[in-house]
This record gives sequence, structure tokens and C-alpha cells, in this order.
Amino acid sequence: MSGVLPWPNELIAMPSPAPTRTGALSDGALTAWLQAPGARRVRGRDRPVPSGGTRFAFYGRISTARFQDPVSSRAWQLEAAGRLVAGRGHIVVEFFDTAASRSLPWVRRPEAAALLVAAADPDREFDAVVVAEFERAFAAGQAQPVIAQLNAYGVQVWLPEARGPVDLGEPEHRALLMMLGHQSEREVLRNRSRTTAAMAAQVREQGRMLGGRPPYGYQLVDAGPHPNLVHAMWGRRQRRLNLDPVTAPHVRWIFARRLEGFSQAAIARMLNERRVPSPGAYDRIRNPHRQQTVWTLRTVAALLANPRYTGRQVWNRQYTDHREAVPGDKRSSLGPVRVWSDRSDWVVSNEYTHPALVSDEDFAVAQQITAIGLPDDGTSRRYALTGLLVCAVCERRLEGHWVHGNPGYRCRHGSTSAHRAGVGPKWVYWSQVRLFRTLREAHRDVALLGGPEDLAAYLRAGDLLVVCGGPGTLVIEATAPVEDESEPVLDEPDNETPQQLPLPPRPRRSTGRSTWEAARFPRQVMNDKTPARHHVKRE
Repeated sequence: MSGVLPWPNELIAMPSPAPTRTGALSDGALTAWLQAPGARRVRGRDRPVPSGGTRFAFYGRISTARFQDPVSSRAWQLEAAGRLVAGRGHIVVEFFDTAASRSLPWVRRPEAAALLVAAADPDREFDAVVVAEFERAFAAGQAQPVIAQLNAYGVQVWLPEARGPVDLGEPEHRALLMMLGHQSEREVLRNRSRTTAAMAAQVREQGRMLGGRPPYGYQLVDAGPHPNLVHAMWGRRQRRLNLDPVTAPHVRWIFARRLEGFSQAAIARMLNERRVPSPGAYDRIRNPHRQQTVWTLRTVAALLANPRYTGRQVWNRQYTDHREAVPGDKRSSLGPVRVWSDRSDWVVSNEYTHPALVSDEDFAVAQQITAIGLPDDGTSRRYALTGLLVCAVCERRLEGHWVHGNPGYRCRHGSTSAHRAGVGPKWVYWSQVRLFRTLREAHRDVALLGGPEDLAAYLRAGDLLVVCGGPGTLVIEATAPVEDESEPVLDEPDNETPQQLPLPPRPRRSTGRSTWEAARFPRQVMNDKTPARHHVKRE
């Protein structure tokens, strides 16, 4: 019956034609579709190539703006890029990074990041990116990820080394990018090695001043024309160190006190008491990074360990460690830090280059002086509670003190530090035996402990400390972080009275405790009516 569709069961019963199995596709619509060239899907709108050829975006870069001329560098890079695209298009927009290292990724370069943003725009005004040379745009393994990202936006990358557009689908082009990346990294390492070797020779053989801040006690003066004739013709001059009439006497005084046996903390304290200007306060213009306006123990220690005070030039005492997770890849850097070099790596001039403030012999003797005293009998002495006792007057840690064959702890409120405490008793002293006995009698948990070593373990496990106050007063408290107070703002130094400097307030220790700590470790106050029988003689 014509015009009537069969029922489903009739469709099932109808035989189906057997497929043709010839081992190859037959000439049909599917074969024609498979063999036809397919267009890749790209982001953006499909625009015809303008009559003038491909529209290019030029990218260039220079490493520094201080030692390079951005105008001339941009000019030769733009000219080289123009020769590459001549006859095949024209440059319509420029992206040029100034003072950007090649090791930085594109997203951290201002103009390169702007180029990536522009390439992602469907209505961008360029179709390809051209650079003058590989090293201007990429370093190490940066090329392939960036080119792949631009290709995903429908933007080609043209390189002179590839004589045109880079095709990541071609093994030859991928090998070329790898070779250029290794060559770029090799050039950086070779230039770095040559530069450091030349600088070491200039210091060792010529005693040249290679820049940097003058040490405390010196000032920079003119040392004649530059040894390089070309630089000398340009008017560049050498600099050398000369004595500063204001601070040089203070450096001599510091070395003299050290040779007399004074500790570094005692020297810092005397300098603050005499209102001597510190390095950070004396020359604020050349030391903007230093926030301390007073002398500290570290400042005195660094001054006493500087061999430039012997009259010789020294270089490579410190270096910058970028803390790279992948060696040689600054993109994996955790942040630069200054690290001290081994003393054997220091470069010292063979001859004297500037007036000395201390002789070689006195400088060597000063380096041998240490604050760690050796007992007369040569035996080692142990202080179990070191670092766990705090003075209630000045909030400093009590120091170990051996008296009558037994360990004890005392605080002289800044007599051995850079800053003295305010009013109060001259010192606080507790013998280890009496301190443990007093705590055991008043504290239930301490009564179960066997000795001072067990007490130290108990305090560290509970994050506790013992506050030692006036005669016979002990308080067990939970430790708390020190609250940092802002540094005082230093006014411009007065030329007539340069030594009148403010001293910062002493930081206070926070004693706040949480509810859980207060419930588990209640404060225990012990008042002993019997004062300490053995008094310590004040030095």
C-alpha cells in the first residue's frame, strides 16, 4: 500500500543492506569532508588580512635605564624588526619595556603584560608580534609558553632567528627555541663570571672603590680621573675613602674600648649614654634603609668586624641570594636576601688604599676577644633554667651567674645590654636551689618534679616562664609574643649639636593569657620573707 509507513515490527523484519568492506574508504561525502583542510578554532573574530599585509605589534626591552639609552636601544630594535616584516606587513603598535630584566616573566613586565592583555581582546589592532632578537623578549624556557598563549589568541610570533613566524607544531622550531633559551642563559652566566672576576682584580690589584656607602668613620672624596680613558674623557671621576672628622674619633674609641676588654653591649650602651650619633642617624641621606637611630649590639659587632678600618679595600663580603627553588630560574625565587660570604671568599686589596683607623695587629686582637668567659678551673657549667626566667623590673631574661659553686640567675637591668632600665633595685638575683625550692613549696605540679632539669622541661612543655620580682617574689606566667613598637621618628640632625639624639622607649612584653591558659596554668605568687643571703657584687 503506497504512502503508508510500516509499523515498527515491520521495520525490524526488513533486511538491512550489508556494509561494504573494501579495506579503504569509498569515494563519498565523508571522505571529501575528512580530506578537506579544516580551520582551527581560535579566539576572536575571523577578519580578512588587510590589503597592506599583516599588522604587527613590536615588542622591545632594555635591562636598565641607568646604563643604557632607551632611545637608541629602541631605535635599533625597531629597525631590526622592520627589516624582518618588510614586504609582508607593517608595525602598527609598539610595546617597549624599560628597566625590565629578561629573567622576569611577561606578566611582571609592564609592557609585556599590556601586550598579553591586548592580544586577548577580539578587537585588537594587530595580528602578529615581532621582536628584534630572541634575548630581547625571552630567557631560558620562557619562549614556548608565551608563544603558545599568543597562538591561542590567534596571534603569531615572528623571530629573526626563525626568519618569520614561529610554528610550535614544527620540531625544528621547538628545537630552535630550546637552543636559543640555553644560549641566552649561557650568555648571562658568562657575563656574570667575567664581571665578578674583573671587579675582584680591580679591588685586589688596584684597590679601587667599587661603589656603595662609606663605612662609619669615612667619607667619599675625589680620587682623580677615571682609569678608563674613554670614561675619563666623558668626565667621570674616581672616588676613595677619607677620614670623617666627626665620626672617625668614635671608631678609634670603639676599638680602644674593645681592646680593653669591654663587651660589645657595654660599648653600645656607653655610646648611647654619651649621645654619640649612630650610623643610621648621622648620615640619613646615604642610609635611608636604616631605621635604628641608636647604637645596638649588632651595630657595634658589625663595625668591629669590618676589615676596611685597617686601610685596605674589601669586596664580596656579602652577596644576594635569590633563594631559587629551581637553580638559575628567578621565576622560582622566594625573595632576595643578603647573605654573608665565607671569609675565604673576601677580596682584600694588597696595598693600603685609605687612612687606617686601627692597625692590623689591633684589629686581629679585637677579633679574638669574646664575651664567653672560660672558668679558671676549666670545667663547664650548666644552667638548666636559662631563657626561662624573666626580670619583673625590666622584663629582660635573667643571665646565668655562678656563685659559691652553685648556679644562679641575675639581672642587672641593662648593665650588660645596649640600654639601661629605669628606676628600681640595682639587681635581681635568685640561686637555682632556692628558686626551685620556693616553687616546689608553693606549686602543686612543681612539687612532683625531681629537680631543676625537670622544672625546665615542665616550663617549656607548657610554654611558661617564671617572672622574678623584688625580694622573694616569683610568678609563673604563660609566654606571649613581644609587641613591637614603632621606631621613633628622627628629625633632621642639627649641625651645631649633632650628638643630641633621642633614645627609643624600651619595648614591653605582653602578658595577656587566654582563658584556657589561665584555667590550666593559674598564676602562682610566692612571697618569701627571707631575702637572698648571697649578694652579687656589681661590676
